[in-house]
Amino acid sequence: MSDEHKPHDDHGHAGHDDHAPAAPDAHGHDAVAAHPVADDQAAEEHPAADHGPDDHGHDESAAHPVHDAHGHDDPAHGHDDPSAAHADEHAHDSHAAPVVAAAAGGAAVAAAAAPRPVWSDAGDAPFQDVDSTPVYARGKGAGKKKSGGGSGSESFEFIKTIFFALLIAFVLRVVLFQPFTIPSASMEPNLYEGDYIVVSKWSYGYSKHSIPFSPPIFDGRILARSPERGDTVVFKLPRDDRTDYIKRLIGLPGDRIQMVANVLHINGQPVRDVVVSGADVTNMYGMPIVRMRETLPGGKTITIQDFGPGNDLDDTPVFEVPAGHYFMMGDNRDNSIDSRVEQSQGVGLVPEENLIGKAEIILFSWSPGASLWNPVSWFSKIRPSRFFTVLD
Repeated sequence: MSDEHKPHDDHGHAGHDDHAPAAPDAHGHDAVAAHPVADDQAAEEHPAADHGPDDHGHDESAAHPVHDAHGHDDPAHGHDDPSAAHADEHAHDSHAAPVVAAAAGGAAVAAAAAPRPVWSDAGDAPFQDVDSTPVYARGKGAGKKKSGGGSGSESFEFIKTIFFALLIAFVLRVVLFQPFTIPSASMEPNLYEGDYIVVSKWSYGYSKHSIPFSPPIFDGRILARSPERGDTVVFKLPRDDRTDYIKRLIGLPGDRIQMVANVLHINGQPVRDVVVSGADVTNMYGMPIVRMRETLPGGKTITIQDFGPGNDLDDTPVFEVPAGHYFMMGDNRDNSIDSRVEQSQGVGLVPEENLIGKAEIILFSWSPGASLWNPVSWFSKIRPSRFFTVLD
């Protein structure tokens, strides 16, 4: 500040320093303290522009500079206010305004020097100072919190995945395909015990038996389609509606079926057959096995197996197939309990509602004796030649 703006004391008090030095503030700057005027003659303050330095060459204003938050002189508070000085004869001297400014400046410096809080992205309370925290340690608290939530979310996702997998499997089983294992030799030579087959569910439409446990939710068939003579059909046993059976469809509604001298007759006409294998093959009882090719009405040809004439089911009465029912026979003619045996002891006539689906393919095959609990049998009993065999 230039000399012409420095205030001076007409009474010669400028040469004496009536003010005790102020203690430095927290940042090393001298804070200006308020001092009372020594006598009544000093009550009137003159503007700095009207007087030069005092008689002793001291500059009172220069002795008490005002610092802002950055240590610079504050021009807004560096001069006395003449109008405020004349308002009260007992007011403080010209250092009162710098004192207030210095106090405000000190507070601003303290606030600026204090560490600024770091706020998370979620806008919650500050948790740490990023500048003073190692990079690898930043955000550990928030990470742990998210980890807990993630565990619950992962469990939910796992349960949801299992649920949808089961739902898809259920829908596929009901609507599209269902696997079955052949438990007996009644369908030899086309299906052997241990064959693992796949059945198409859409072939004949859907009934309550298309659903596991056959719930009685509706009667009849939905999207029904009539099966064809010669189809290999899986159905529910009529006498209990629970046991799954597999046989060849021989008689359609309205047909008359009869066995005469070991020859199949449909509607009074014998089914033409041709022997395709000799008598050198015998069954477990030592009886000769004869394999023949039958051509059914409609032109479909199937391979059957027979023990020769003279067996219990080689001669039967005529079976008339009523509407909505089907006549089933096993391909192993002398080793099959089928529609030739009345319903209380055998299969009897099969209602249309009991049809489950059509056997389409042999997926895998193991010889009898294979066990899930015996891994060695998985390889010793396997029949790879039958894998993926399409059924007639």
